[in-house]
Amino acid sequence: MLVNKSTYGSAYNKFFRFLRSVTEIPDAEVEKISGIFKYKKLDKGEFFIRAGERPQTIGFIISGILRLYYLKDDGGEFTKSFCVENEMVAAYSALLLKEQSRLYIEALEDSSLLVASYESYEKISSGHICWQIINQKLAEALFIKKEKRESELLLDDAKTRYLKFLDDYPGLEKKVKQHHIASYLGITPVSLSRIRSKLKLT
Repeated sequence: MLVNKSTYGSAYNKFFRFLRSVTEIPDAEVEKISGIFKYKKLDKGEFFIRAGERPQTIGFIISGILRLYYLKDDGGEFTKSFCVENEMVAAYSALLLKEQSRLYIEALEDSSLLVASYESYEKISSGHICWQIINQKLAEALFIKKEKRESELLLDDAKTRYLKFLDDYPGLEKKVKQHHIASYLGITPVSLSRIRSKLKLT
């Protein structure tokens, strides 16, 4: 469900605060960007993008939790990451390469977003230097998150990965199903249960 910006002023104000936390943005540029981002509600279990689709949009999460995951040939799932309030979300690789996504992005609870056509965003962000700064900072954050995630899977044991998950996503453990957390950690739900039990005893 998409609606215009006048209906959800607080959502846009939240988005503008996020952008201005990165760099200064002239009011005229804020007005431009507000014209292309539309409010969208995702019900629990609804998808922002499915594997096989060609992504055309980017989003900013006002509230809720989205899970980014891959579906393996055997039907198993590998959770790449979670996206929460005040984060941008997209199937970035497929979006930039103009390819079909291999990624699913699913709402784990009722979620609210501001969503824009990436093509429209590109046109605006090719203008004022503030958007170049924002795009650079977002790209840096994504790179750091990706490298950190890879190093954890390669170098850390399951207990350490779980503790880092708790630090990276405070409060999420109580909102997300255990098998989703387990697939993010690269372990079975049984192994996750054992880790949690041991930690409660220490």
